[in-house]
Amino acid sequence: MPLCEGRPAGLVLAAGGGRRFGRPKALVEFHGEPLVRRAVRLVRQGGCSPAVVVVGADGARVAARLDDPAAEIIQHDRWRTGMGGSLRAGLTALRSTTAPAAIVVLVDQPLVAPEAVRRLVDAWRRGALIAVATYEGHPRNPVLFDARTWDAVDRWAVGDEGARGLLRARSEWVENIACDDVASPRDIDTESDLRDLTSAPDPNPVGVEDAQASKEQQWN
Repeated sequence: MPLCEGRPAGLVLAAGGGRRFGRPKALVEFHGEPLVRRAVRLVRQGGCSPAVVVVGADGARVAARLDDPAAEIIQHDRWRTGMGGSLRAGLTALRSTTAPAAIVVLVDQPLVAPEAVRRLVDAWRRGALIAVATYEGHPRNPVLFDARTWDAVDRWAVGDEGARGLLRARSEWVENIACDDVASPRDIDTESDLRDLTSAPDPNPVGVEDAQASKEQQWN
């Protein structure tokens, strides 16, 4: 396939109500930074533009904590239907842009370095229609979707399944990208998770503009 050009968009899914956590996880602070702001910083440092953030529960507060006038906020009122609806809402917004692809990140997975995003972008530039970050060989997040796959994503993104069914059904589109050395798929569901993840090495500390420090972190 020909090399892909342009810059993928960053699509941050931040609409959930955080039922187990007790409040929207987008508002949770991680090393003094709201998770929603951290996720947008991740995609920007990974080379994505524009940044689109899908909010739902307490959306006005989440947007206020983001404090980034350049990020596009999409209010998804049907956020209770699950992550699939948020994904579809974000892609609908991106169809009005010239973005040739979108990298989807989840707001509650803070231990991801920009280098993981860059690796997905590199795979896409080599021709991958879908590039998936893997950990110990297992596909997780983030995930890059070329714009040519968005219609298929829409058909598969139902409930909390996201696009996992599409990845299985069209495996020939997928390139798996190992990210064990620059990221972790661990997410925040509870206060205990937050404490545990806060004690882990931070792969993307505030104020670090490149990923070199991230590469030197040890993930054991």
